[in-house]
Order: sequence, then C-alpha cells, then structure tokens
Amino acid sequence: MLEPTGPLPPEIYWRRRVFAVGALVVALAVVIWLAVTVSRGGDAPDAAAAASISETTEPGPGPAASSTTTATGTRTSGTVSGTRSTEPTPAASGQCADQSLAIKVSVGQPTYQVGEEPVFGIVITNISGAPCTRDMGSGLQRVSVHSLDGGRQLWASTDCFPDGDPDVRTLDRGEQAAFTVTWTGATSQPECAGERVQVPAGAYNVVAQMGSVRSAPEPFNIA
Repeated sequence: MLEPTGPLPPEIYWRRRVFAVGALVVALAVVIWLAVTVSRGGDAPDAAAAASISETTEPGPGPAASSTTTATGTRTSGTVSGTRSTEPTPAASGQCADQSLAIKVSVGQPTYQVGEEPVFGIVITNISGAPCTRDMGSGLQRVSVHSLDGGRQLWASTDCFPDGDPDVRTLDRGEQAAFTVTWTGATSQPECAGERVQVPAGAYNVVAQMGSVRSAPEPFNIA
C-alpha cells in the first residue's frame, strides 16, 4: 500500500504520534526492568535474606565480652579475697602476759653480817615464742624477805617505795632482763607503817614477784 505523499490529515498525524510515544514508554519500561534484574543478580533477594538470618543467629561480641568480664571480675575478687585471708599478718611486739614470763631471784652471797645490806639479783625471762613488751619498773617488781619456813614476812620492796620510774623492756623469746635490789636489812610494813628495826641473825628466804609470777624462794643467812 503506497503512503500518501502529500501532507497527512491531522487525525492520522496525531494517531501515529500517540502510537510512537506509547511504544517508547513500553521500551523504556522494559529497559528499566532489565537493569534492575541484572543489578540484583537474579536470586539476590534470597541471598540477602540468608545474610540477614546469618547475622541474626550468629553470636555477637557483646554477650561474650560481658560474660568474660564477669568471669574475670569474679576471679579477681576471689584472688584478692584469698590473698587477704592467707597473707600472714606481721607480728608486732605485744604486752608480755604473766604466763609468758619466768622470774628468778638470787643472793649476792650466802651469808651477810648483821648491819650489812644484802644484795638480791632478779632475772626476768621471756619464755614465750614471740617478742613482747612489759613495764618492769621497780614499782611493779616486788622483792620480799620471809622467815625460813615462809610463815612470816619481814620486808617487801614495795612497802616503803610503792612507786618507781617506768622501765619498759622489749624481750625477744628467751631474752632476759636483769635487775638488782639492795635491802637495808630493816623490817617494813605496808605503806611503811610502824617502826623499822634491824632483822636479827638467822636464816631467811627471799622471793621475787612480777604480776602473778613468783620465783622460787632463795635461802640466805644473816650472822
């Protein structure tokens, strides 16, 4: 069929133009669909879903780090607690209890003449297993002279001199502290009451005491 060579009638011209625009729109839609399909790679939606599932189900670092921190904190706390409970506490020198001491008295010579002043030696020993400290001043030591049978006390160092300067000693285990007491040979009473008289010739015992600890009696003579 031969196309008319002259100018087209208006209705034919607009009909062809509408058809051409429609075809162009259809072609453009096909191109866009192909471009989208190629860019997604066909089964891309399934792959994306799988990746999403994998990320959801795989354990993340958050809970594991929290658990590790908790465990480490627990171990650290246990270690510190164990160290505090097992670490030895440094032993400081404490007060010497009576039971940690032993006391012994000696006489300068076995016999003194009437009017002489007998000299007594006192040795205090730390018999405990650790160092300790005690005030061993003369006011806290007590030296007394008794009749040989022990039935009568004739003199005590604290009767007339109940007070004395402090003398704090720290003794290692087995260490000793030595003291000397001189007796005038005269009698005495508590608070230095009554008349003091010279002890006559005879046999006597001397005893030393610190707190509740007493020495064994040591005999001597006055001639």
